[in-house]
Amino acid sequence: MVATFINNIKYRFSTASMPMKIIYINIAVFLALRIAGIICFFAGIDSHLFLRWIEAPSSAYDALYAPWTIITYMFAHYDIMHILFNMLMLYWFGTLFLNYFTPKQFVALYLIGGIGGWILYTLAFAFLPVLQGVSSLLIGASASVMAIVIALAIKAPHYRIGLLFLGDIPLKWIAIGYIVIDLLSITGNNMGGHLAHLGGAFAGAIFATLLSRGTDITKPLNNFIDYLTNFKDSFKLSSFKKKNTFSHNSSKKSNKNYNETQSHQPSGKMSKEDEATLDIILDKIKQSGYSSLTQGEKKRLFQVSNKK
Repeated sequence: MVATFINNIKYRFSTASMPMKIIYINIAVFLALRIAGIICFFAGIDSHLFLRWIEAPSSAYDALYAPWTIITYMFAHYDIMHILFNMLMLYWFGTLFLNYFTPKQFVALYLIGGIGGWILYTLAFAFLPVLQGVSSLLIGASASVMAIVIALAIKAPHYRIGLLFLGDIPLKWIAIGYIVIDLLSITGNNMGGHLAHLGGAFAGAIFATLLSRGTDITKPLNNFIDYLTNFKDSFKLSSFKKKNTFSHNSSKKSNKNYNETQSHQPSGKMSKEDEATLDIILDKIKQSGYSSLTQGEKKRLFQVSNKK
């Protein structure tokens, strides 16, 4: 029962669109944090003891001791309404984003938007007189979502979205409305959060503007992600081949101990068609990584490797 549930989740995640994959990750982190918070509550432990290792600090100096928080904060939420609003925005605008940009650009801009939000956040706490001597922690995907929204609004400003009670509104006015709300709310209790939103919006504007001029700022980050993915997939493939080679050799040695009169199934041999298929699949792995293979190609690779 549990295994079936887990396999179903894995299948849904592997076949989901890129915005949905990011949403699934956010939901999983949210549930983990809330469960940990409940445990801490009944244990009499302050939940901020573990949240501070997830949230991004307002001080760049403090971030040196926990640099991973610059990434983890944009995948984490602790308030139900916070994650609900952000995930709805990410679903609506993320799905529309893929009509104009690639899934890789979506992931990279999500990360760049979050980093841009944190940069403006830390600069404000470092230089604004009103924030001198104040420390804070940043959590949530709002800056990343703002980057997606603003980039999309610059790319397709006249695309109309139906809003309850307001009718069809051009995307550019929705984006402007979000920015105005952040500017008007900046003197409230969540000044740092609204500044981070504006930092994400600025990152999205830079991306869309430079892309229209032929420069894709997400490309270096995507190349780095591809490098890490291909390295991991190459390691997995190497381990897979070694494992199958060892199993094949062990099988051959054990067969020598069998009585000659005992019948056994002869090992399979690779045909020219199998060799051609293997070459095609390996070329695809080299170009795009193991994760780019379809389920059918992975199954075929396993079958052909066993023959080899």
